[in-house]
Amino acid sequence: MYRCTSCGANVFAKDNFVKFLCPNCGNIEIVRCSTCKNLSNKYTCSGCGFVGP
Repeated sequence: MYRCTSCGANVFAKDNFVKFLCPNCGNIEIVRCSTCKNLSNKYTCSGCGFVGP
C-alpha cells in the first residue's frame, strides 16, 4: 500500500497520486497524494533528507 510522503494518507483512497524517485539522490520513491501536490505541501526524502515542494 502506498502512503503519501507528505501527509501519510493512503493514496489509493484519493482521486489521484504521483510517485517518483527523489530528485536529489534518486534512490527513494516519493509518493504524493493529489491534495498535497495541489497545495505544494513539503515532503522529505527519508534517504538523503532533501526537502521538496
